[in-house]
Amino acid sequence: MNIEGWSAAAWVDQHVRELATALEALQENAALLARWGSELGELLPAGGRLLVAGNGGSAAEAQHLTAELVGRYLDERQPLSALCLSAETSSLTAILNDYGADEVFARQVQAHGRTGDVLLLLSTSGRSANVLRAAERAHAAGLRVWAMTGGRPNPLAVLADEVLAVAAGSTATVQEVHLVAVHAVCAAVDAHLAHLAARPDGRPHAESAVLA
Repeated sequence: MNIEGWSAAAWVDQHVRELATALEALQENAALLARWGSELGELLPAGGRLLVAGNGGSAAEAQHLTAELVGRYLDERQPLSALCLSAETSSLTAILNDYGADEVFARQVQAHGRTGDVLLLLSTSGRSANVLRAAERAHAAGLRVWAMTGGRPNPLAVLADEVLAVAAGSTATVQEVHLVAVHAVCAAVDAHLAHLAARPDGRPHAESAVLA
């Protein structure tokens, strides 16, 4: 990196502007994130499972999401079954060694995924071969596939059942918006579970099954 002429203040200013634009666009997908949270709020307490995976920074965000669900986000609630496929280092390295890089997530999806479960894949490019293979394997096993990607078009957006696509000029901005989206999903899960707990029969009204 050529440091001559570079200014941290200028970089921060430009990055904040780019991030603000991307976050404003994220608001248009608030209903999608609310629906994902509500669907997880139904699936996970009933014995379903969320599998999450990504590479690099997306792997860190995948692990962040599962930690919030197995532990808690804000509200005290039961632990929820969520597995980060990027974090299982022994399985990752064994599969990498024996089957190759493209199988590191797909084989875990085949092992842990069940019909009706959800696989959430995070990828700023939407083109990583191991993520695409995981999506294909999930469909074959009867899982729903959700994705958080960078801008369209990208192959993962085509393979996924539902997509949050973030159009931004840098990988860093896409990842930062993905993190906000992860927190929004966690908040929606908590809101849905609190809504269920407040009802005598533990079930939501039909018209309020998805919290916006």
